[in-house]
Amino acid sequence: MTDERTEKVTNWTSDELDTIGDAQELHLSSLRTDDTLRPPVTIWVVRVGDDLFVRSGYGRTNPWFRRAQIRHAGSIAADRITRDVAFAEADSSVDAAVTAAYHAKYDRFGSSNVDPMVAADAVDATLRILPR
Repeated sequence: MTDERTEKVTNWTSDELDTIGDAQELHLSSLRTDDTLRPPVTIWVVRVGDDLFVRSGYGRTNPWFRRAQIRHAGSIAADRITRDVAFAEADSSVDAAVTAAYHAKYDRFGSSNVDPMVAADAVDATLRILPR
C-alpha cells in the first residue's frame, strides 16, 4: 500500500541538491503513524546526479531504517535546509554509483568508517530521498 504522502513528490531545487549533497551529515526524522516526527538520526548523505541517497551502515535491521520503511516519509535537515521527504527503495542499478559517491565523499574519514557504508548489507539498505 502506498502512503499518499509519497505520491506528492516534487523536484529538488538546484540549491537544495547542492546544499544537501555537499553536507557532511544529514539529520533524518521518520514520520510516525500519528503524523509526528521521530527524533532525528544523523547520517551520511550522497548525491548521484540529481538524486540524494542514504544508507544504513547496519543494514535493513537498523531501527531508523525500519522506521523509515513504515511510512516512507519524514523530514531531513542539512545546513540551512529542512524539507519534508519521501523515502524510496533505491533501484539496484544505482548501487555502484552510490558506492562510488560514498568513497569519493567520505574516504578521508578512513576505511573503518566507510567500509560499513559500502558493504553488502548497507548496499541492500539504500534509500533514495525524494522531496515532497
